[in-house]
Amino acid sequence: MRKGMVVLAMAGLLGATVTAAEAGPSRHAVLQKELDGLVGPFPAALASVSRGGRTESLVAGSARLGGRVPVPVDGRVRAGSNTKTFTAVVVLQLVAEGKVALDAPIERYLPGLVPGGRAITVRQLLQHTSGLPNYTEYLGLEDFAKLRHRYFQPHDLLAAALAHPAKFAPGTKWEYSNTNYVLAGLLIERVTGRPVAEQITSRVIGKADLRNTYWPAVGDETIRGPHPQGYARAGDAVIDVTELDPSWGWAAGQLISTPGDLAKFARALLGGRLLPAPELAEMRKTVEAPLLPGWRYGLGVFSVPLSCGGVYWGHGGDIHGFETRGGATDDGRAVGLAVTALPGTFGDPDRAAQAVVSAVDTAFCR
Repeated sequence: MRKGMVVLAMAGLLGATVTAAEAGPSRHAVLQKELDGLVGPFPAALASVSRGGRTESLVAGSARLGGRVPVPVDGRVRAGSNTKTFTAVVVLQLVAEGKVALDAPIERYLPGLVPGGRAITVRQLLQHTSGLPNYTEYLGLEDFAKLRHRYFQPHDLLAAALAHPAKFAPGTKWEYSNTNYVLAGLLIERVTGRPVAEQITSRVIGKADLRNTYWPAVGDETIRGPHPQGYARAGDAVIDVTELDPSWGWAAGQLISTPGDLAKFARALLGGRLLPAPELAEMRKTVEAPLLPGWRYGLGVFSVPLSCGGVYWGHGGDIHGFETRGGATDDGRAVGLAVTALPGTFGDPDRAAQAVVSAVDTAFCR
């Protein structure tokens, strides 16, 4: 959910699935070593790695602080900004159906809602080139303990952003803003006449057969099914924030999923099961996203360079208690990785964030 946070994955049908324990000596011993190294900066790490029709799940650490609790294999986590890719898919499906035009102004679909909306296109929302301020900077999330159980309406989020001036003229640069995806969610609801949660569930989750992915209902602060606990810093203390109200994420970050399901989603998406070829091609038209060298952003997806050559496509997410990373390559490698705190919760944030990025690269490149 914070700026520049990423994950997704890629093409090819999901084949046999095994856990590291079932497989005997892991085919991913180097990655297991890196996951083990993530324990300390994070209480637990979970990974799903797919190659050649075979998927392996790995875990490290403890599902709960203060004890040695087994981490559930491919357990559910808060997926944060991975939700943006799901939202972008629905918008692009509506484009394919002739109900939305990518280069039409948002004013056409949400009249009077956004100052300057005649100059901001649907494409610019999905690509973070609108210039709209990021509402998460104005909610008071730095004191998350006070907001943890608060319910936000989407228009509350929008109002927090639009009380501030635009950052730049639409289309002149790239800057990550969750506000763009609140507007994308409102666009979906206006065009379809149905809730965005329903549309994402029927149009994406159901079609991709994501059995461990769901949109929490209004008021649901839990994570259903097997899951590790998630932790966040509150002042000088670290607290368990597994249960929280995710409404402040909405169409930008509300989903719950697993590393394996996020990879499966990406394979369905990039394999052409969720979007026609023209709309998938539009999704993969990128602009520079200067978070790290070589990173670029399409319509709801990042393109991230690999040390072994080429790129992976993904999104990922940061939300209190969990960070997810990973993606997929055009030759069929797919990786999903999750840790159970944000970088900096238990030490140096830059070093912890880099360790996660390194583990993802290792999973792809070995």
